[in-house]
Amino acid sequence: MEESKLKFNVTSSFLKLKSYCESESFKGWDPYDGLNSKVFQWTPLKYWDLARLAWIQGFKRSPINFRILLGVPKEYNAKGVALFLTGYCNLYHIAETGNFNFGTKEEIKKHIVGLADLLLKMQNKNYSGACWGYNFDWQARRLFLFPKNLPTVVATSFCVEALLKAYEITKNEEYLETCKSTTNFILKDLNRSDFKSGFLFSYSPMNGNNTVLNASLLGAKVLSQLYYYTKDELLKSTAEKTVKACCEAQQEDGSWVYGLLPVQNWIDSFHTGYNLIAIQAYQDNTGDLQFQGHIKKGFQYYIKNFFLSDGTPKYYHNKTYPIDIHCPGQLFVTLAKTNTFAENKDLAANVLEWTLNNMQDKKGYFYYQLKKGISSKISYMRWSNAFMFNAFTDYLKEIT
Repeated sequence: MEESKLKFNVTSSFLKLKSYCESESFKGWDPYDGLNSKVFQWTPLKYWDLARLAWIQGFKRSPINFRILLGVPKEYNAKGVALFLTGYCNLYHIAETGNFNFGTKEEIKKHIVGLADLLLKMQNKNYSGACWGYNFDWQARRLFLFPKNLPTVVATSFCVEALLKAYEITKNEEYLETCKSTTNFILKDLNRSDFKSGFLFSYSPMNGNNTVLNASLLGAKVLSQLYYYTKDELLKSTAEKTVKACCEAQQEDGSWVYGLLPVQNWIDSFHTGYNLIAIQAYQDNTGDLQFQGHIKKGFQYYIKNFFLSDGTPKYYHNKTYPIDIHCPGQLFVTLAKTNTFAENKDLAANVLEWTLNNMQDKKGYFYYQLKKGISSKISYMRWSNAFMFNAFTDYLKEIT
């Protein structure tokens, strides 16, 4: 597709998505929110791990949306709110260029302040520092149950990045101070497991979820981002240790498995992207370049193994389906954050064109996953729409 036509399509598609999300006030359903069902909570099944897992998977996999019937409300999700906030901060900078009309700086700033203040209200204050979780109970296979609002380092990392961007625009010190306190959550409340030359952070303060590589790297990302503001050497040295451990876990071909347990040994697209931007953030914020080779090797693996020549984004390194909206969305974020957009501009354009043609509904929202058989076309606010909203803005910033 010629560049001018693609730019028009991108602008039109983004405006549809923006209008849809604003009309929903950024609230919505989630693939994993089945346990919010009032019907399920009235039954004794809620005490049985297999029933919880089956109930979540039923909601997640069904192409028919039973949420209204079974009493699952549309709600705010902290990570979703953070993604929208990051996207509006990007739009603010785009507005400064005058190249696109997605609202005036004043209009965009109102959204920034509103979303940032909402994030402050959503934080979990029962730990050593600011932190965020999800708005639903979540059964992780049969390994453990994450209770509603239990903070995770993943959700917290997205919230910190968003609030720091909001701080840079508004200069509201409360946003920065909240982010600074997050380091106490990471340093004091997360568990650590020794691994090779460093250690891995736990996914949450719960015991027994300390094997996920991207979670450790996102924890290091937060510490490095706050090192930039505080110059606290403890933050840098702690981040370095977990980055080192995760880089030593990188495989010879440049790939990373999701986690160290046998049931976590898959290699997927968007978590690889998370790893790359986290290590890049550590490097950018600390000036420590010792992991540059790992970024380069991981990036080459990422580009070569997760996207087909026609722009189709793959979920796994060895199979295409299901095609998850996170896979194309994370590409634009990864290219922007690793400063590799220019040399991969054609790939980005092909992937975006494929995504707009195959995964955006006429109402403006994006589909969660495409499968070989019947696919779900339910609108999920955090997983699909917030993720693509933010990804769109990174793409638009780059072509600006």
